[in-house]
Amino acid sequence: MARNDGIDRTSVRNLAVSDKAVGNTQQHNEREKDSYRNPDIIPQRAAWNVHFKKPTASYTDLFAQLETAGTISTRGLKPDATHYCELVFDVNSAYFDNHGGYEFAKQFYADAYKAAVRVVGGEQYILSAVMHADEINRAMTEALGREVYHYHLHVVYVPVVEKQILWSKRCKDKALVGTVKETVMQVSRSKKWASKPLLDESGKPVLQKNGKPILKKSYSVLQDNFFNFMRAAGYTDIERGERGSTEEHLTVTQFKVQREQERLDTLTAQIDQKEQHLTQTNKTLSKTEKEL
Repeated sequence: MARNDGIDRTSVRNLAVSDKAVGNTQQHNEREKDSYRNPDIIPQRAAWNVHFKKPTASYTDLFAQLETAGTISTRGLKPDATHYCELVFDVNSAYFDNHGGYEFAKQFYADAYKAAVRVVGGEQYILSAVMHADEINRAMTEALGREVYHYHLHVVYVPVVEKQILWSKRCKDKALVGTVKETVMQVSRSKKWASKPLLDESGKPVLQKNGKPILKKSYSVLQDNFFNFMRAAGYTDIERGERGSTEEHLTVTQFKVQREQERLDTLTAQIDQKEQHLTQTNKTLSKTEKEL
């Protein structure tokens, strides 16, 4: 993300969405609310938002349809298991503004959506994919004297992994016991995003001093894969989101609050500087008056 250092950084965050929260996520992403806590959302701009996959029903209904069709399986899941996840693709506002704005953002996120399909494992598991173009960047708008909007992409999907179901001992044909009965796409956020061992050049796990394998964090791999995909798609003037940065785990609201706080700190520093200058000027005037 932007740090006023002239570098444009792209990032993708993966968020777990609980069954209780999925309705609110839908209302936010699909702009179904009458009002929003986020003051940067301009309702009159909602028509500018772009769907790369528009939901034909509610997120929960679409999930049920996938389960009924056998596209996904919830067999053996715990009652509190996570059924939904959301990918949020983002780049600093200045990047799009410097490349033409809205039209460039649409093309960028059309390519980002292709990366999302690859990450998720197939478009059939995506419930919705929408680029928001209705959130204003107030700091840039104020600085440039014209409206500047912050473009980002929300992709809500069902996290699945391939799972083999074996014939049990109850099978009448004992020759089949232990063999694969069927392969299903099991809903599982934990397995979808499990950290995997870091491998050396020969394909063997790299071990720590205690003999345990070094794990490569799944979200770090996600960042790498997305960055490499976008670079290969021709966006060679962006950089990867910083490694180890907490920004990868911030919510949109938290990130905006952080940026507004930075903006406030800058303005406060400027005011302090002006006050000091004014104080010094008054002292100089007072001294001059005494001399006169």
